Amino acid sequence: MLLINCTDDLEENTRNGETFLPVESNPANTNYAPAFAGQTRVNAVKTLIPYQKTILTSSLSSPWGITSLPDGRLLITQKTGTMRIVTNTGTVGNPITGLPAVNSTGQGGLLGLCIDPQFSTNRMIYWVFSENVTGGTVTAVAKGKLSDSEAVIENPTVIYRANPSASTGNLHYGGRILFDSSGNLFVSTGERSDLSTRPLAQSVSAAIGKIIRITKDGQPAAGNPTFSQTGALPELYSIGHRNPQGLAIHPVTGDLWQGEHGPKGGDEINRIQAGANYGWPTITYGIEYSGGVIGDGIQQQTGMQQPVYYWDPVISPSGMTFYRGNNMPEWQNNLFIGSLSGMHIVRLVIENNKVVGEERLLADENQRFRDITQGTDNALYAITDAGRLYKINKQ
Repeated sequence: MLLINCTDDLEENTRNGETFLPVESNPANTNYAPAFAGQTRVNAVKTLIPYQKTILTSSLSSPWGITSLPDGRLLITQKTGTMRIVTNTGTVGNPITGLPAVNSTGQGGLLGLCIDPQFSTNRMIYWVFSENVTGGTVTAVAKGKLSDSEAVIENPTVIYRANPSASTGNLHYGGRILFDSSGNLFVSTGERSDLSTRPLAQSVSAAIGKIIRITKDGQPAAGNPTFSQTGALPELYSIGHRNPQGLAIHPVTGDLWQGEHGPKGGDEINRIQAGANYGWPTITYGIEYSGGVIGDGIQQQTGMQQPVYYWDPVISPSGMTFYRGNNMPEWQNNLFIGSLSGMHIVRLVIENNKVVGEERLLADENQRFRDITQGTDNALYAITDAGRLYKINKQ
C-alpha cells in the first residue's frame, strides 16, 4: 500500500484573490464556438483541504467498473469477464466466475455494474457486457446472485440486448448501469462507431446510441417518455448519444447526468431529460479523426440538446460519481469523472446545472482512470486500466 500526501499552498493565494486560468491550455482541435458562456474551459478551482491518495492494490486485471458493497468492500468488474471483491485496505479476493461469456476484443468485455438496492438481503448484481450474438456483438445487460461463498454468480440471466447487433467492429459499447429512485435501471449504450451504425443514434427503432430505462427483468420501465416517430422502442429514455461511459444521479436534484466520448474534440457532460435528443451525429463539437467535419459541421439545431459542458481537445471521460460525503465538505455535490486519454480525475463544480469550476486530480499518476465511486466511508475509490485501485480521502 502506497500513500501520497496531496497538500499545497493554494489556500493563501485563493484568499488573496488570485485568478486561476482554465486547466486546459492546449489548443482546441476545432474553431467551433460554444453556445453559451461556461460551456467549455471554465476557470480552474483548487481543493484547499489537504487530501491523500492511496494505492490500495496494483494487481487488478483491466478493471472497468466499480461499486461499493454495503459492508464497505468494493466490487469490481475485470474486462476479460470476471469480478473481484477488494477490501478498503487493498486485499483482493479470488475471481468471481459464472458470468456469461464476454467478447473482450477492442472496447468490449465485462463493463459497468451496480448492486440491487436490497443487496443485503437478495445479493443481486446487475452488469453490462459485450455479447457475441448472431450477426455480431451487442451491448447486453445481465443479472445474477452472488453466492454466499462469493466465488460464483448464481443463475446469471441476460435480461436485455441493445439491438441491432454490429458485425463491423468492437467499439463504442457504452456500458454504464445504475438504479433510479423508483428501482428501475438506467443503461447507456454506444452507437458502435461504424459509419453504418452511427446514424442509428438518431433512430428511435434502434437501441444503440441511447440511454434506456428498464425494469429488473429487462422490460421497458413504466413512465418512460413516448417518442412520436413510428416504431419507437418503449425502453428509450434519451437518444442521440455517441459512446456514453458515465452515468450518475445528482444527490440533491435527483437528475441523471451523463458523460460521453466525442470524436476528435467534443467530449460531453449532459444533464439527461426524458425524451430529449442529444444530437449525435447531427450536431457535435468534434470533428473526424481525419480532420474532416462530421455531417454538416454544425453544433446547434432546434430540438436537440446542448451539452452542459464539453472538452476540446478530448479527455475521454469514463465512469463518474457525485460526491455526497462530509469528509471533504468543499467537494459536496461536485461531479468526479475518470479521464482516460487525459490521465487524471476531473472535478467539476456545478451550480444551477452549469459548470463553474474544473480541477484535475492525480494527473501526476499517469494513469487512465476508468471508473470512480464513493465508498461507505465517504472516500472516493478509482480504478485504472493498468490495474490500480486508488483511495482518495481527507488527509
